[in-house]
Amino acid sequence: MEEMKDIVLEYVIEEYLEDPDEEITYDTPLISGGIVDSFSMVSLKRFLENKYSISIPDEDATPEAFDSVDKIVDLVNQFLK
Repeated sequence: MEEMKDIVLEYVIEEYLEDPDEEITYDTPLISGGIVDSFSMVSLKRFLENKYSISIPDEDATPEAFDSVDKIVDLVNQFLK
């Protein structure tokens, strides 16, 4: 699980942080904190689906479910076989 958290955190840092020196953690608010917007959430969902060979239903891909790395990992784990 820690490996998945690190992978998701690294992806968020590389793709969405405007300031590379900004510190974020597993529980940093991503959506409500303005780091990830609705368009970015779609690309993050696609990344997760491709990386982990899963399908996340749109109704489960809510801003709340994508608001931190911890919540994203919980969501992904629901759909892993």
